Amino acid sequence: MLARDFGLTQTQRDFRTMAAEFVDAEIVPHAAEWDRAERVDQAVVGRLGELGFLGLMIDERYGGVAADMLSYVLVTEELGRGDSAVRGIVSVSLGLVAKTIAAHGTDEQRERWLPRLVSGQALGCFALTEPGTGSDAGSLRTRATRDGGDWQLRGSKMFITNGTWAEVALVFARTSEHGITAFLVPTDSPGFTATEITGKLGLRGQATAELTLDGVRVPDSARLGEVDRGLGIALGALSRGRISVAAGAVGVAQAALDAATRYAGERDQFGKPIAAFQLVQELLADAAVDVQASRLLTHHVARMADAGVAPRDYATDASAAKYHASETAVRVSNNCLQVFGGYGFIDEYPAGKYVRDARVLTLYEGTSQIQKLIIGRALTGVNAMS
Repeated sequence: MLARDFGLTQTQRDFRTMAAEFVDAEIVPHAAEWDRAERVDQAVVGRLGELGFLGLMIDERYGGVAADMLSYVLVTEELGRGDSAVRGIVSVSLGLVAKTIAAHGTDEQRERWLPRLVSGQALGCFALTEPGTGSDAGSLRTRATRDGGDWQLRGSKMFITNGTWAEVALVFARTSEHGITAFLVPTDSPGFTATEITGKLGLRGQATAELTLDGVRVPDSARLGEVDRGLGIALGALSRGRISVAAGAVGVAQAALDAATRYAGERDQFGKPIAAFQLVQELLADAAVDVQASRLLTHHVARMADAGVAPRDYATDASAAKYHASETAVRVSNNCLQVFGGYGFIDEYPAGKYVRDARVLTLYEGTSQIQKLIIGRALTGVNAMS
């Protein structure tokens, strides 16, 4: 086995152990059932809150849990190992919404939302992507217009994780020709509609939605940050979020590797376990090295964040980790399915689910192509999109 503990503190190991025990006891036994039903048991949200996983790195005055980014990464990897759909609940509600409120919110906004989010009493969703704008987030068309002391929001959002479960949506809307502003929108607001998206290839248990905002009215006190400065808030959140996605991808890949290794020791062909065949060992060895490389890249950028490096200064490293880990998850899960042979093609075994869940990791929070553009621009100083 390749070493996974090197350089970790005892506290970080404890976080990982607690997450691993929760995953093995309360997620793994249900993951296939949730996948078939296209719905995670919503009670898991309360358990995530009870264990503190929805409050990692949030100030304790709001009910949060003192932790560093690497501890958050270790927990996220374990959740990804158990079920990427559950990992997404935490990555979005905590990683993209609660942490953004903590960083940019007013005292009133923090007091209103953070205790409910970290306890699991409420979830948040991150409403940036639109039907016509994915990678080009700056061209979004949802608009917010002044109406006295309020704002009115009109538009739609697409592929929004937690969309039908969330109590608050962090909505990004255009407020001028070149400006975007962030708003905290209660999802029970008149004119706010969430429609669940079903029939997904992977992450089938996750609540993914299309949001419609038809004249949704919010007070100016719902505005998060300055007018026309919301795109920077979104991009900063995504830089942090890419660390979480990378960790989740490592978890999926590790789960696929673990399952394939076990199966290779149990499955006999030609009078001996298929683990004895060199080409099977090659598949497993390549997978193990890829997983560890992605893990170390992800830990590296987490340590940068823990050292106080600003998100804009570790953005390229976050892109590298997200790119490598998500592509690794696809490659490793596919190769591990090969070890299962025909049995990997039916959902009695977990191999197929790992392949399906891995595939979206190369698409959301910045496609692999966008990550390459970010890395290439940092290397050359040339913006290939200008």
